Amino acid sequence: MAQNKLFQLATPFKPAGDQPKAIEALTEGLEKGYDRQTLLGVTGSGKTFTVANVIANYNKPTLVLAHNKTLAAQLAQEYREFFPNNAVHYFVSYYDYYQPEAYMPVTDTYIEKEAMINEEIDRLRHASTQALLTRKDVIIVASVSCIYGLGSPEEYEKVNIKISEGMEISRGELVRKLIDIHFSRTNADIKPGTFRAVGNMLEVMPLNEKIIFRLEFDGGKLERIIRLDPITRAVILNTQQGGSAHGAPVFLFPAKHFISNKDQSEAALKTIKAELDERIKTLEKNGKMLEAERLKRRVKYDISMIREVGYTNGIENYSRHFSGKMPGEAPDTLLAYFPHKKDPKTGKMVADFLTVVDESHVTIPQLNGMFAGDSSRKETLIEHGFRLPSAKDNRPLKFPEFLDRIGPMIYTSATPSDYERKGSQQIVEQVIRPTGLIDPEIVIKPVTGESGKEQGAKGAYPGQIHDFIEEAIATIKKGDRVMATTLTKKMAEDLSEFLKEKGIKAEYLHSDIKTMQRIQILTEFRRGALASKNGGFDCLVGVNLLREGLDLPEVSLIGILDADKEGFLRSDTSLIQTIGRAARNAAGRVILYADNMTGSLDRAIKETERRRTIQIAYNKKHGITPTTIKKAIHDITDQLRSEHDKAVYELLKVDEALAQSDPKLLISQKEGAMNEAVKVLDFETAALVRDELIALHKRFDTIKAHGKNTHNRK
Repeated sequence: MAQNKLFQLATPFKPAGDQPKAIEALTEGLEKGYDRQTLLGVTGSGKTFTVANVIANYNKPTLVLAHNKTLAAQLAQEYREFFPNNAVHYFVSYYDYYQPEAYMPVTDTYIEKEAMINEEIDRLRHASTQALLTRKDVIIVASVSCIYGLGSPEEYEKVNIKISEGMEISRGELVRKLIDIHFSRTNADIKPGTFRAVGNMLEVMPLNEKIIFRLEFDGGKLERIIRLDPITRAVILNTQQGGSAHGAPVFLFPAKHFISNKDQSEAALKTIKAELDERIKTLEKNGKMLEAERLKRRVKYDISMIREVGYTNGIENYSRHFSGKMPGEAPDTLLAYFPHKKDPKTGKMVADFLTVVDESHVTIPQLNGMFAGDSSRKETLIEHGFRLPSAKDNRPLKFPEFLDRIGPMIYTSATPSDYERKGSQQIVEQVIRPTGLIDPEIVIKPVTGESGKEQGAKGAYPGQIHDFIEEAIATIKKGDRVMATTLTKKMAEDLSEFLKEKGIKAEYLHSDIKTMQRIQILTEFRRGALASKNGGFDCLVGVNLLREGLDLPEVSLIGILDADKEGFLRSDTSLIQTIGRAARNAAGRVILYADNMTGSLDRAIKETERRRTIQIAYNKKHGITPTTIKKAIHDITDQLRSEHDKAVYELLKVDEALAQSDPKLLISQKEGAMNEAVKVLDFETAALVRDELIALHKRFDTIKAHGKNTHNRK
């Protein structure tokens, strides 16, 4: 499409199955100016690889939207592998913990906002926005949090500092500039967004990468810029400068996305005060004296804090005043940082980037519902005098606003909803898998037994449990794994215990299981009881964890219990997604236990049979014999030994000698290992190292306390 190729796809794989046809159709759709297209790709058909090829063909910056952080991280890893020479970034909410401000009138309970910000994810967010403002070959993989207010890209870009060797600037002048863009001065260990003065030098760590810039001054001149590793303090050579440790200019962007200059801040404080006066009159006129007094105290305190220290808790509720936007006007979000161009027909600026909505049947409803939930909470706070009406403008985009701020969009899903189907100018099917695997065979069996009296797990499942046990035993004897889906967590727990009583090694998995334990359970499930002497099992029982993104090729049988109970867990979308979990095994079968044929069951069965017919005909025509996917079984220790983080694995081992001689250095090394894991989006490893850091801190604190007590006793 474009002459200058920005995106270079680096992979030994060639498109196969339906992929070439899908890539060509989607690319042609973009060339024709289609605004909305749908890639209907069955599970295991390589939708991400197809989209990567389309991105390379379209050759423009791309936003990939996912419905949760975990899926976004997986996608970011995949796109980084496809585009190692381009800027692929990860943008999600930076809160490890978030309790929004709220008021419950019924119980007169005010809940103050509580939040714990993850500094590493904040750094990745800054890396995303800075890449968008400085490069054209950018792919941002984001969660739906990207439609929340972020601050003006114009202000963010305007106040960045460009420094280069030989420029006329004093150390004191640069210090003032850094403080103006919200960098903090420190005498302790340097962190992202901080700097420290050492003699005639400054050491600065930007927000977007873990590197220290040592700036050496000679009077009113910046003499040298040296790049240092933050852990080892070793000099990092700049390969673009012929192996030099310095020479290239440095761009330092603000340490916060919300930026306003002094004049804007003064103007904002005046308009906040004016809004307060007007709102108090309204409340008093309506006889709400308590609310008026409450609001007056809150806002006056906030104004004084902003004037004195430049910040107050909940400052985002005044964002409209600082941005200069009109009441009700949409906030700036990540979308504003993407490139735009002038429409020759209307003369307006329009988006000039591609948007890909992954698992659109889940992501689109999230995007559509975010504004309403936020608005309801804010209305209550405003009504009872906790916030000014302008707090409503600190919000996510409304769905129509989101649509107005993007260009062409591609939905990807195995089960697109009516919204995607009706709104797309083209639906491209990707039914044929490169492996030749076909959708699993579907068998329908009754929930109740012949007598209707057989009792299953504690009386919960008559008939269907007895049959599932027989089917499971036969499947496990072949060396395969089995799954069962239930309607509730309690049913999953009870069923797994009942299966154990019947001699089947089983475990349950649901949302109460912690992330690290979940990974361990899935690893042991893939290993199986025969291959693993310690801990392996053959049957996994779940509720709604058997959906998109679960890649378990060892599974050849899935039992969907109570499949005729119409609802979210047994909708046609959920059923098709669950059926797809058995599509990675050549012997895949799904048993639907149902006494009645619901509409959802009928649609799911017909769609699966339609796909099977197409797949079987293709395999017959091309002489393809489906083979089960062979995928290496990795546990956490295997992952640590992979190429990208061997160094991290080495640092996971506690160096007892170093722990005794220099515990501070050991902790610093561990922090470096954690940061490296986050850098490659390996959050499982990062979580392990973080837990080790917590244990190490406790250990050394105990030693300190013990030493202090011993000293006191002496």
